[in-house]
Amino acid sequence: MADKKIIAVVGATGAQGGGLVRAIAADSNSGFTARAITRNADSEKARELAALGAEVVAADIADVESLQKAFAGAHGVYCVTFFWDHMSADTEKQHADNMAEAAKQTGAKHVVWSTFEDTRKWVPLSDDRMPTLMERYKVPHFDAKAEADASFTRRGVPTTFLLTSFYWDNLIHFGMAPRKDEGGRLVFTLPMGDKKLPGIAAEDIGKVAYGVFKKGPELIGKTVGAAGGHPTGAEMAASLGRTLGQEVHYQAVPPAVFRSFGFPGADDLGNMFQFKADFEHDFCAARDLGVSRSLGGNVMTFDDWLAKYGRQIPIQ
Repeated sequence: MADKKIIAVVGATGAQGGGLVRAIAADSNSGFTARAITRNADSEKARELAALGAEVVAADIADVESLQKAFAGAHGVYCVTFFWDHMSADTEKQHADNMAEAAKQTGAKHVVWSTFEDTRKWVPLSDDRMPTLMERYKVPHFDAKAEADASFTRRGVPTTFLLTSFYWDNLIHFGMAPRKDEGGRLVFTLPMGDKKLPGIAAEDIGKVAYGVFKKGPELIGKTVGAAGGHPTGAEMAASLGRTLGQEVHYQAVPPAVFRSFGFPGADDLGNMFQFKADFEHDFCAARDLGVSRSLGGNVMTFDDWLAKYGRQIPIQ
């Protein structure tokens, strides 16, 4: 253990970080070991990671000093933020800056930063195809992460920028499961028309990230996309129907309708889906399936994910 390189994993009890800790733990013959960083080192999830052989360390991404202690001696650091916990672009950028500073101060040799595109490069604030949100963004949870890329680059932190994708797991945990309409039909709703939606099992993001760390220096300064498949909404509905044993109808609503649904973040997500649909080619090309599988190995397709987790989807 002593001669293994430590990968410090922020958000280790979350979806992405947990997948990375498990990928490292499953590869017992590798040259890496995981340091699981979490706010609560005594939580049940933290204890599960410790049982896999990970070192569990408490730290808070709002506290640079705690991050420096947690990153000390680590070869690599996985950095991720948690927009949906606070829904603040400014908080998002501050947390990323804190991690970048801690990585710089502790001399990390390789950082993988979980980020997104800056949608304003495609849709400027002056473009009224979609509303401007928070006065400065089109898709705040994308654009804030993209702005935070500079926190790593301006410090000279050796970073790989990992573009993630829609979680298949959103159908279980984020309220995107098919719902029964007034006629009792199961309906799966997305504002994507007939466009493809790159997606991935959240745990597989960790597998791809682990592949990035194993590649090492050749991916520093590069941007890598992670996806397990590029299905359309209609294809997802058909797969859901096969898994659930009843027909699922795809309802392709306009983005403006999705934005009007009124749940917290509906406007942000409506803009996000519109961006993915309007710029389908660019968004899919940035998430090459061959690259994802070359790095992450057995990365699940949507059908693979449904076979493993589909029965957990709550039907209302």
